[in-house]
Amino acid sequence: MVKNEPSTTKGEQTREAIYQAALDLFRENGFDAATMQQIADRAQVAKSAAYYYFASKEAIIQAYYEAVQSAQEQLCADAFSHSQKLKKRLHTALHSKFDLAQNDRKLLGIIFRYTGEPAHPLSCLGPANREMRRRAMLIFRDALSVERLPRDLEELLPLALWALQMGLLVLFFYDETPNQQRTRRLADGAIDFTVKMLSLAKLPVLKPIRAKVLDLLREADLLPELS
Repeated sequence: MVKNEPSTTKGEQTREAIYQAALDLFRENGFDAATMQQIADRAQVAKSAAYYYFASKEAIIQAYYEAVQSAQEQLCADAFSHSQKLKKRLHTALHSKFDLAQNDRKLLGIIFRYTGEPAHPLSCLGPANREMRRRAMLIFRDALSVERLPRDLEELLPLALWALQMGLLVLFFYDETPNQQRTRRLADGAIDFTVKMLSLAKLPVLKPIRAKVLDLLREADLLPELS
């Protein structure tokens, strides 16, 4: 579960109270059942104050996603500074997201509900979350930075690993095994496969194929600028 830093100003404290009250209600009753009035009541503020800091329930979830992403970035940056081993870095990049979502699987799962609605602010593939996708891919780019890769693979692999993570997160939300070990074992297997296949993927003979894949991704506007 993500822990936020203590707020300092009165306005920050009010915003934090509303934010935490909303998350508590979402966890207790579900996202759909909670109302902004209930959130305001739980935070002991006027409804107008709740709307002042958050325009909607979706805005609160977006703030939560931002907190999760920021926490993962910090965890990975700390771990990467202590290890140059590719396998360990990829393990951290994948499992840190699982660790942060461990107690809020249903809450984070809301983002997949709106996948088929590109205009929805919580759609994981929509324009509203473009920057969040870019930041998530940057983690994988940083994890891979210890490996000497052709330029095309430097562009392709962060996207491929992010897509893998998103697929694993779907399984993670439904996984009722202790500590979601079934999903975690699958993630570890995918990491092993990725590391072993890198030497093959880097072969010059595959450069035309890699170039074609990149062209297709660019045409589909799925390849963000990570620099």
